[in-house]
Amino acid sequence: MDKTAGSLKEVVAEIRDSSTVMIGGFGGSGAPIELIHALIDSGPKNLTVINNNAGNGRIGIAAMIDAGMVKKMICSFPRSSDTRAFTDRYLAGEIELELVPQGTLAERIRAGGAGIPAFYTPTSFGTELAEGKPIAEFDGRRYVQERWLKADFAIVKAHVGDTYGNLTYNKAARNFNPLMCMAATQTIVQVSKIVQAGEIDPEQVVTPGIFVDRVVQVSNPQQEEELIRAGAAFAPAYEGVKA
Repeated sequence: MDKTAGSLKEVVAEIRDSSTVMIGGFGGSGAPIELIHALIDSGPKNLTVINNNAGNGRIGIAAMIDAGMVKKMICSFPRSSDTRAFTDRYLAGEIELELVPQGTLAERIRAGGAGIPAFYTPTSFGTELAEGKPIAEFDGRRYVQERWLKADFAIVKAHVGDTYGNLTYNKAARNFNPLMCMAATQTIVQVSKIVQAGEIDPEQVVTPGIFVDRVVQVSNPQQEEELIRAGAAFAPAYEGVKA
């Protein structure tokens, strides 16, 4: 099955109001900037967004928050280098936050993809993050029960993809992306290069195509940190970003 698409607009068109969306990336590493900005142009509202952080500057997830698209963030780091978009709306009571320790966030997503509804971890025991959650003791140590995380959609960035949706990643840009591909009902991927099925060595495939629904090529993807240093801001009607 050929899973390639011709445009960013086409692949994000099915993401509707009130969807839960996982967005790959660890900061800017592996962040699908072009897909995010196409989604902003599409304009769905009341989204729940799952990501490692809550955006920086005026691009990417921060631009989604500025556009009033996000009702809730599930993340590990709501504060980082320039989180004014999230901070302003959170202090105004306009956006919800579910704070999740980073390792727990990764494992909740992995559990969602593996079909494991809950697991136990010692992380957060005795803190406010554990309030209201089941506690169990194993071998003399107390553990907190955490639930899986699943999503309606995942939008992620990979390096090379083939027409069947098999993916490779560029070094640390792998991060949350493979887990999110597995945990979403529909996975949308931007890749730097699309090749024919069979051109990727099977030993090099990180995400099998069974977890991918649509692939779109973005030959020269932009990097979040470089855009922020240049003072970039999202340009409406998907013209990319501008300084």
